[in-house]
Amino acid sequence: MEGKVISVNISETKGVVKNPIESGEFKENHGLVGDAHSGNWHRQVSLLALESIEKMNKAGAKDLTPGKFAENLTTEGIVLYELPVGTKVQIGETLHEVTQIGKECHKGCAIKQLVGDCVMPREGIFTKVLKGGIIKVGDKITVL
Repeated sequence: MEGKVISVNISETKGVVKNPIESGEFKENHGLVGDAHSGNWHRQVSLLALESIEKMNKAGAKDLTPGKFAENLTTEGIVLYELPVGTKVQIGETLHEVTQIGKECHKGCAIKQLVGDCVMPREGIFTKVLKGGIIKVGDKITVL
């Protein structure tokens, strides 16, 4: 199963939309360097499929683009939330392990306030970085 990276997104604070960048450095057991969610825990990197964002746009949300759901990586071509926990995924130069599917939205979530709903708790996934490297827009994603 293969897909690709549509956007790499970063923010310095939690619970806000992330800003797209051309590429990011992902460190082993840390996540995206400079991102608020990085650190030595099981939710180092968040991923959401473009298909999930488009689903929200079709449901009536306005102007949803990559990063608006605070995901680090916006992907295309893989149904992320169907990947079992423990699945290994190669993304660009990096290797990740799926650690969590979905999440509980925290109260006062800026994304939910902005769009009225948040698809991240249902369709977003989280990974831990097993091997670091650079991830850039257009990189291939391979489910191992």
